[in-house]
Amino acid sequence: MFIEVHILQNFAPSNLNRDESNSPKDCVFGGTRRARISSQCIKRSIRSHPSFAEETEVELATRTRLLAVAVSTLLQAKGKESEQADRAAQDLVGSILGGMDAKKKEQSKVLFYASQEEKEMLAQRLLDVWNTLGEEKNRTEAITKIKDEFIKMFHNRTSAPEIAMFGRMLAEEPKLSLDAAAQVAHAISTHRANMEFDFFTALDDLQKDGETGAGMMGVVGFNAATFYRYANVDFNQLLINMDGNLDLALKTLRGFLKASALAIPTGKQNSFAAQNPPSFLLAVVRKNGNTWSMANAFEKPVSLKGDSSQLDASIEALDAYWGELQNFFGGEASSFVAMVGTNAALEYLQPYVVTNFNAWVDGVIDEVERA
Repeated sequence: MFIEVHILQNFAPSNLNRDESNSPKDCVFGGTRRARISSQCIKRSIRSHPSFAEETEVELATRTRLLAVAVSTLLQAKGKESEQADRAAQDLVGSILGGMDAKKKEQSKVLFYASQEEKEMLAQRLLDVWNTLGEEKNRTEAITKIKDEFIKMFHNRTSAPEIAMFGRMLAEEPKLSLDAAAQVAHAISTHRANMEFDFFTALDDLQKDGETGAGMMGVVGFNAATFYRYANVDFNQLLINMDGNLDLALKTLRGFLKASALAIPTGKQNSFAAQNPPSFLLAVVRKNGNTWSMANAFEKPVSLKGDSSQLDASIEALDAYWGELQNFFGGEASSFVAMVGTNAALEYLQPYVVTNFNAWVDGVIDEVERA
């Protein structure tokens, strides 16, 4: 079973996701330059949004090179001396993650996405064998045993909703990798997007009277665009990742739906405050078959017609393309549409419009529960 999420979101001037030159990311689609927000940026915004943790009721996992520090902190909380706790944690984490950094021994060589359960398990197993860690031979055997147990326990499963949803990859120990249940596309503007620049100056408040000139000056890039966002969730994979815990999988899906709509990237927000909620939400529950991205609805850039806004025109283009795909491919699917702040006229998706955001989320969850 798959759940698709399609969002149209109009952002005022902003620089939500920067490239290496500090300019908003962009791309060419349909032969036209488009504004872009990377999938990595969107996923981080979703998993870090408060609604995700509120719905799942599970402490967020951490992606870090400082796993040994977290484990050592747990050991010290149990009364272990800091130097011994650090060494034990570093030996264990290093054996799992392919070694520690040569210059910063508290850091592993690679990032690892770890749940709270995993951190606590590592700390507890070290506590269980603490008295055997003094001799090198016993220490090596104990560390190896804990490593093997850790890999066996967390092979193809996690208790962390965001790891289950977005997966993790560890080349150093592939058995700890986890296939993501969610696929998230790069958001693109539905129309041609132009880069603009804001030249700014800052005055020196302690500058002497009569002195002229700015204390500093610079240029920041920005754009304004209507973005199409797409993601899908393989609910069967989510269940596998969560070791069959249906209740937590449903909470995770609810958290994902809410955060997908509410989360906004944080890039340059102090300068632009582009806190613009989405205006169009389409969720589709498919019990079988392939999922559909609607990006090709905008392969030809949306253009304004009469009094129609760019947002309205984008919604109507998506609606028309949805109708074409549905008429051509057919297939059973349950759809839910929520709209706000738009006068767009729907044809094919009109029967699926619900009254508000909560009804949109509840409709999807109820449909998945019934399946």
